[in-house]
Amino acid sequence: MSEITDARPTQHGKPIEHGDPVVVIIGSGAGGGTMAHELATNGVRCVVLEAGPFLQREDYVNDEWEAFSQMAWLDMRTTSGSWRIARDFPNLPAWIVKAVGGTTTHWSGATPRFMAHEFKALSTYGPVEGANLLDWPITLADLEPYYDRAEKAIGSTHRHGRPPLPANNNYKVFANGAERVGYKYYATGPYGTNAEPYDGRPASIQDGFNFQGDKSGAKWSIAVREIPRALETGNVDLRPQCHAVRITHDPAGKVDAVEYLDADGALHRQAARVVCVAGNSIETARLLLMSDSPLHPDGLANSSSGQVGRNYMRHLTGSAYARFDEPVRMYRGETMAGIIADEASHNPARGFVGGFYMETLSLGPAFLASFVEPGSWGREFTQLLEAYRNTAGMWIVGEDMPQASNRVTLNTDVKDQHGLPVPNVHFDDHPNDAAMRRYAYRAADELYRAVGARGVHHTPPYPATHNLGTCRMAERPEDGPLDAWGQAHDVPGLFVSDGSVMTTGGAANPTLTIVALAMRQADHVVDLLRRDEL
Repeated sequence: MSEITDARPTQHGKPIEHGDPVVVIIGSGAGGGTMAHELATNGVRCVVLEAGPFLQREDYVNDEWEAFSQMAWLDMRTTSGSWRIARDFPNLPAWIVKAVGGTTTHWSGATPRFMAHEFKALSTYGPVEGANLLDWPITLADLEPYYDRAEKAIGSTHRHGRPPLPANNNYKVFANGAERVGYKYYATGPYGTNAEPYDGRPASIQDGFNFQGDKSGAKWSIAVREIPRALETGNVDLRPQCHAVRITHDPAGKVDAVEYLDADGALHRQAARVVCVAGNSIETARLLLMSDSPLHPDGLANSSSGQVGRNYMRHLTGSAYARFDEPVRMYRGETMAGIIADEASHNPARGFVGGFYMETLSLGPAFLASFVEPGSWGREFTQLLEAYRNTAGMWIVGEDMPQASNRVTLNTDVKDQHGLPVPNVHFDDHPNDAAMRRYAYRAADELYRAVGARGVHHTPPYPATHNLGTCRMAERPEDGPLDAWGQAHDVPGLFVSDGSVMTTGGAANPTLTIVALAMRQADHVVDLLRRDEL
């Protein structure tokens, strides 16, 4: 890398000098963007470093492959382990966004909450062989007021008087099947796209393309709501296309700066009073491991537990696509049009611990061809594509077991475009994950056949859109890198503000919980700053 220079990159918002010790937030997705908004509106000056560009609504394209190339994090990564992703997508273990707003610009929008037992996984499930289960250091009661705040910020349907989205055909097939097999808890949400105008955003136009970036603004994202409002305060200097490469600390061990590369490859040093890392579970772990020092030879925040990068979770996932005699046209209307929650409870009589949700999903023809059965060919494969108009789809998302051996490490044999070691993502399914997926596929079959499906195809997991763990919160320093507020046990002033902090994964889509945790963390940081304890 080049020597550190004082030349300023292009910024958005009020410029902050590199020598000013401010709160530096690394990443602008659900966690980082929420931190920027909450801190800035409380008068705290922040620099936000975002590795990707600041895309505007007019930049989005309604073409799934072009949009994927425009938005996805495509920097080199490697994979290992027995999971099928290592074979099908060896350099794309995760399908996340590299842009201001992070993956909230791409997310499907489901906003269920964690349930009480999911914060107490070890106490509820008991020891599970091969799993590194741990109770969270917080409870549902601690997070409930922040769930309320997060749902109001997002505008979640079915919550706080917000109306539901209308049902599309994909949901009607889904809901009729749910009723016939005896499920009771199914609806068109909660979901983060407006059914009617709310909070300055219009109502949905039932455009499934908002999965590739929402041109209308009806879907909540950090880029639509939190970042613009944070910039309006004058307390935020947003620096797109600025890639953090190291966090440094003073002789006493407190964070003091972040080093980063701008779009031209020039290296900068931004002084920091507090650092909040929110780069997603893969990049957050990678950055901490790259920030080693004589005081932290195994990586920053890793001296107490040795757990940085470990306990990577991606949620149990799989999809079921059912073929019917008549057209369904699942692609019309919202991509995520409904949720079944009956299987999300803990019921070990099913042969596994934890639970899962069933959620409607639609992929375009090109993505369906790529993901429905990677590597396949022949008549069986072409029949799936020929039946596209007559196909209904659902995604299965559930709790996977944290395992110490599922981890993000530095691959020093492979370098990225900056000459830095790439992250290697190692993952093996736990037997509990495999049992849950088999049961979930059978449940999907039963649901669709109850409404006349001619066949149901089980699609293996896609590259992960839910990346959790690697820097988990724990009561004891030896069990996890972070305390109950997401601050490193052994590095004062260092916080993690994304899904990395999750002690266990639960069954729910994680965005709502990431936002709620960031709101709680922001309140704590503001309080500590006001008391001059940071």
